[in-house]
Amino acid sequence: MRTSLTSAQIQQYRHDGFLVYEDLLSPTETSELAAGVARAVAALGKYKIGKGPGWESGDSYYDQVFLQKLNLWKLDEVVKRYMLSPEIGEMCATLEGVDGVRLYHDQTLQKQPWGNPTSWHLDNPYWPFYTKHAISIWIALEDATVQNGCLWYLPGSQKIVDYRNCGIGQDFGELFRIHPELATCEPVNAVMKAGSCGFHNGLTAHCAGVNLTPRNRPAMTAAYFDDGCTYNGQAGIMMPEKAAAMQVGDVLTDPEDFPLIWSAPVTAMA
Repeated sequence: MRTSLTSAQIQQYRHDGFLVYEDLLSPTETSELAAGVARAVAALGKYKIGKGPGWESGDSYYDQVFLQKLNLWKLDEVVKRYMLSPEIGEMCATLEGVDGVRLYHDQTLQKQPWGNPTSWHLDNPYWPFYTKHAISIWIALEDATVQNGCLWYLPGSQKIVDYRNCGIGQDFGELFRIHPELATCEPVNAVMKAGSCGFHNGLTAHCAGVNLTPRNRPAMTAAYFDDGCTYNGQAGIMMPEKAAAMQVGDVLTDPEDFPLIWSAPVTAMA
């Protein structure tokens, strides 16, 4: 795994709200992770979340946007090793300028052959915490191209928006009515070869195109947040009984749901 960051990459991420990072994984590592993802997807069957609420895949428009399976780290040790990697955690913390990061969830997003587009949206407003320092990694398990539905980002959008959001539905441009100030932004595509990845802030507007091929476009992603975030009252993918026991303002520290994957070393006092 190649995890070194240059000052130029850090600066670009903080300015634009995203960074395309080439060759995170070697071909061997990419194949190993893809195999782990496949095992976990098979283990989940019709269900969407590993050791979580019993949500099932269906035939809605959303379910035709991509195959989505979450918390694969709870089902497969290889997926866990990659998505809870301290090296990836340190990259995320460095890009966001924070002292520690926790995992919210991982998920595979696989745009099926001829799959629907993923409408413009923000990530963090869906989640059980609000923070300016949420960050996601999106790893291409096979080449992601304009033709098969790669990601698109709106540079600088993370500095413009608030936590108002829209769903991922048939109205591709709904986000621009919620945040009309985004309507003049020029999108940038995130074409990636297998093993490369993109990082984006939880408030960076992004979408993905139609898969105009007869082949699957698989990716493995994970969402992280800065250590110390508090519960905002949205259960997200937590088990209902756990969410019911929480109060707004509780610090999110449960290692079963929000494991700490990297924190800055504590410097001893002289």
